[in-house]
Formats: sequence, C-alpha cells, structure tokens
Amino acid sequence: MQGIDIRPLKQRMRNEIKDWRRSMSAEMKDAHDEKILEKLLSVREYQACKLVLTYVSLPIEVDTLRLIVRALADGKRVAVPRCIDDSRLMEFYLIESLGQLVPRTFGVLEPIKERCELVRDFQDSICIVPALAYDRAGYRLGYGAGYYDRFLSGYPGVKIGIVYEQNLRKRLWSGRYDVPVNLIITEKRLYSPVSAQKRR
Repeated sequence: MQGIDIRPLKQRMRNEIKDWRRSMSAEMKDAHDEKILEKLLSVREYQACKLVLTYVSLPIEVDTLRLIVRALADGKRVAVPRCIDDSRLMEFYLIESLGQLVPRTFGVLEPIKERCELVRDFQDSICIVPALAYDRAGYRLGYGAGYYDRFLSGYPGVKIGIVYEQNLRKRLWSGRYDVPVNLIITEKRLYSPVSAQKRR
C-alpha cells in the first residue's frame, strides 16, 4: 500500500461512523453510554487514580458529562482540555463543575481559563481518549485535527479509549508517531490492546 494516499479512506470511514452514530436512537445511545461508564468506573485504573483527564463529549460521542459528575463525586480531581489559540496544541485545566465550561473550539465545551487551574503534573492520572474508532492494537481514528496525538506523545499516564462496539475495527491505519491506548472499553467488554484479548 506504499505510496497510496490514505487520507480519503480515513475521511470516508469518519463519515460512515458519524452517520452510524447519528442513526442511533436516543434510548440506545443512552443505554450504551451507561454501560461504558459502569465498566470504566469498575476498572482498577480508574479506582486507583487521583486525577481524571477527559474530553467533553459532543452529542455523537460516548458521553463524558456523567463521568465528570461522577468522578467529582468520587473525590477525583477532573481536568478537561482547552485548545491553545493558533496552534494544534491543548492544555488541561481542573474543573469543579460543568458550570466552568463554555462553547469554544469547534463548538466543544472548554474550561474558562481564568476560573480554572492549569494541570502541570500528571502523576496518578488516567486520560480518557476520544475517537471515532479503535482497533484491537489500541490505535485510534480521530477527527483529523491532531490535538490528542500531540498531547499523548508526551503524556506519561494510562490512556483509556471509550468507544461503541460497532466502531471497533480489526485494524486501522497507524504511523510511527501514533500512540495506542492501554485499555479499550465498549458497552460489551474491555480489551487490553497489548494482547488484543478480552480482559473481562
């Protein structure tokens, strides 16, 4: 496949997955989101961490708003990303409630910089990584902007992908700079990508 431009193939898959997600009924999405949350809360990585880094979900994504509320109730510190202007970089800021978020880059809710604390130490943290699809090796198909790719390249903690089982692929395209997640959670099961085996 050397020499073939895979960008159109990636974009076609992105569009297909977005269309599938939009076609889900609200009831089915809510049920899947709840099962994914239950599984996430049960894993040792969540239970042992002190800091949860998570994206703030859009309507077609696996819901993280209830995760944020639950993690705060569990006594965890919670941080969400804020994109840095005129770059493809982002920083994570601690929040204490959803009220500290406002629509910003691409319409995504982001922390109000002046009301939140910048995270500089990622010790004892996990990062919930967004994706349109994952493969069994832990690689992801994102939205193409590269924000998470750049952040994950220097992130030292445990990376957890949450995705619908329907969007799990046998193999996705990956490059030398792509960083796989350590654990994938769907509404049906957990996968440990290193061994590509069902974990539980």
